[in-house]
Amino acid sequence: MLAYIARRLLVMVPTLVAISAIVFFIIQLPPGDYLSTMIDELIAQGQKPDSEQILRLREEFGLDRSPIEQYFHWVGGMLVGDLGYSFEYNLPVADVVGERLVMSFVLAFTATLFTYIVAFPIGIYSAVRQYSVGDYALTFLGFIGLATPSFLIALVVLHFSNTWFGTPVGGLYDPAYADQPMSWAKLVSVLGHLWIPMVVIGLSSTAEMIRQLRANLLDELQRPYVVTGRSKGMTERQLLLKYPLRMALNPFIADIGSILPKLISGSAIVGVVLSLPTNGPMLLRALQSQDMYLAGSFLMIEAVLVVFGILLSDVALALLDPRIRLGAGSDK
Repeated sequence: MLAYIARRLLVMVPTLVAISAIVFFIIQLPPGDYLSTMIDELIAQGQKPDSEQILRLREEFGLDRSPIEQYFHWVGGMLVGDLGYSFEYNLPVADVVGERLVMSFVLAFTATLFTYIVAFPIGIYSAVRQYSVGDYALTFLGFIGLATPSFLIALVVLHFSNTWFGTPVGGLYDPAYADQPMSWAKLVSVLGHLWIPMVVIGLSSTAEMIRQLRANLLDELQRPYVVTGRSKGMTERQLLLKYPLRMALNPFIADIGSILPKLISGSAIVGVVLSLPTNGPMLLRALQSQDMYLAGSFLMIEAVLVVFGILLSDVALALLDPRIRLGAGSDK
C-alpha cells in the first residue's frame, strides 16, 4: 500500500504541472487582459484613461512580460505559498479568499452531510421495498429533484423561507455582520441562514445519489452470495448491512475526487442567485473580469483536490472491498 501511494504521489507531480500549464493557457485565451477590460469600461463611461498610468500598471502587474515568463512567475509563487495578486481587489489572492474560503467549506460540508443523511435511508428503502407505493413516491420526487435546475429551486426556497419563516433573502448572515469578524452572534446568524443554501445545493445531489444507490443495491441483492447468506439463516437486516450495502457504496467512495473541489468552489450559479459570500461567485467574477491570477489559483486548488481525492478514493476502495487489489495488474 505504501509503495502504491508513493508511486501515485510521484505521478501527481507531472500531472499537476500539465494541469497548471493548461489552466494558464485557458485563462490567457480571451483577448486582452484585466487592464484592457478596465480600459474598455472607462471608455464606455466616457472617461479617457491615462496612457502613462496604464503602462505603469502593466509593468507593476507583470502584464508587460511574455506569457511564458508570467507562467513561470505564477507557478514559482505557488510553490512557496504565493497565489499571486488579484488585480480587481488590489490585494494578494490569499487575502482575498480569506473568509470566503471558510464559508465555502462550511456550506459544502453541510450540503454534503445533508445529501448523505437524506439519500442513504431513502435509497435503501427504495431498494428493499421495490415497486411499493413509497418507492414510486420517492422515485417521483427524485426525478423532480434531478430535472429542476438548482437556481430555480433557490428562488422557490427563498420565497417560501422569507414568507413562512421571515428569513432575510440571500446571504449567509445578516447584513449587519458583513464587515465584522466571526463572533458568537455572527455564528448564530450563519446557522440561521445556512439551511437555505444547504438544501438548495444538496437537493440535486441527493436525488442523484438516491437513484444511484437504489440501482446499485438492487443489483447486489440479486447476487448469489445474498441467496447463500439467506440460506444460512442470516436475518435480512444483517444480510443487507454486511454485504450488499457495503458493495453498493463503491461508486460513492470513488466519487471523492469530485466531492473535494466542491468544498472550495461550491455551486457558482446558486451562489450568485442567493448572494452567498463564497468562492463560487468570486471565481465567476474573476473569469469575467480576466483577473487571471485569482481565477487561476481557484482552478489550481480544485485540480489539486481532484488529484488527491482520486488517490484517497482508490485507497478507500481497496480497504472497503477486498476484491480490489492496488497495482495488481503490474505484478502479472
